[in-house]
Amino acid sequence: MPARGPAGMPIRAGTGGKPVNDLTHDLGRGLAGTVVYQAVLAQDSGKWEAVHTAARTMAGQPAAAHPASASLYRGAPAVAYALHTAGHGAYSSALDGLDDALATLVTARLSDAHRRMDAGLTPRMQEYDLIGGLTGLGAYLLRRGTRPDLLDGVLHYLVQLFQQPVTVHGEQVPGWWTSDSPGGQPDTAWPDGHGNFGTAHGVAGPIALLALCARAGHTVQGQRETLEHACSLLEEWAQRSPGGGAAWPETVTLDRWLSGPRPLAHPGRPSWCYGTPGIARALQLAALACNRTGTQRHAEGVLTSCAADSEQLARITDATVCHGWAGLCLVVDRAAADTAPGSELSRLLPSLRSRFATHLAQQALPDAAGLLTGADGILLTLHTLNPARPVASGWETCLLLN
Repeated sequence: MPARGPAGMPIRAGTGGKPVNDLTHDLGRGLAGTVVYQAVLAQDSGKWEAVHTAARTMAGQPAAAHPASASLYRGAPAVAYALHTAGHGAYSSALDGLDDALATLVTARLSDAHRRMDAGLTPRMQEYDLIGGLTGLGAYLLRRGTRPDLLDGVLHYLVQLFQQPVTVHGEQVPGWWTSDSPGGQPDTAWPDGHGNFGTAHGVAGPIALLALCARAGHTVQGQRETLEHACSLLEEWAQRSPGGGAAWPETVTLDRWLSGPRPLAHPGRPSWCYGTPGIARALQLAALACNRTGTQRHAEGVLTSCAADSEQLARITDATVCHGWAGLCLVVDRAAADTAPGSELSRLLPSLRSRFATHLAQQALPDAAGLLTGADGILLTLHTLNPARPVASGWETCLLLN
């Protein structure tokens, strides 16, 4: 029987390859993100009517649980993440039912990944990344806490991803090197694939997950060594920018990787998804997990210089969590919470929040829903950053910030 949601509505996990409704079960762009936002408000206000209404709408259509289409941000995992984050007893039976579907999904995704590794092939981006891959599913398992065996499987896979290199056109590259273009698909313009440093689709996502799990006391063999290696990797590739700040490249070609790090002509947008803020938080978390004080200070210094660099800040053009002011402010806030009182990051926060507020006063909220590119993520960030009524951390696990 299907799991029962609010008011007895069945929440079904479909097995088809395509979602029934892309936005109904979408955490980043749709209704699942709205449920997270409304639930955080309800935890504060005690008013759950809007949450239950949105949850019933989600439950009205089967949520995809097929390995080809389901991920943390889409389908049954997105629904489960929203309901678990809500933390309301009305969703317990629905979550229990979704647990079974997600266990099957994660097992299938791990099996596919290990077959690919055994064949010595390079991964597709959506095999391991946060948005579409096993890193995202691992983030859900960490947040849910009911299947430590499955989380172990994801962590073992990520350790192997770092430790087992692949070969591209006769050159050895890291196991996280993807055969895709930055757009997530093979492209003749990127014949060698690429290396991606970002949190959403690149190596910073697995690093952050490994670090957050270690912080929570959930470790597997090789995890510490992998995090040590990740610290060295990100420290090496953080480069000075012309404006005096520092940044990471978002992506690198094979030639760029083989030639090694070099100063950036133009730093990218200071975003959570691909940019320096998200990568710096991943490095800070890895350093904390490994007790590398120097590396932690390095990460915090890069983030500070980025967030204070007028050239980089000028590249922000919207308010969203994915690549706008909300994401930058949220990263700096969460990173500052792990620094000593009175740190440079803490001192930067008021001015960043002011610029965020100024942008919102001048620009309308996006019409779209969801946490990444919609109004829900912007409003939830404003609620979270309110110093008068701090929100307990937790919902940001889907961003691998906490």
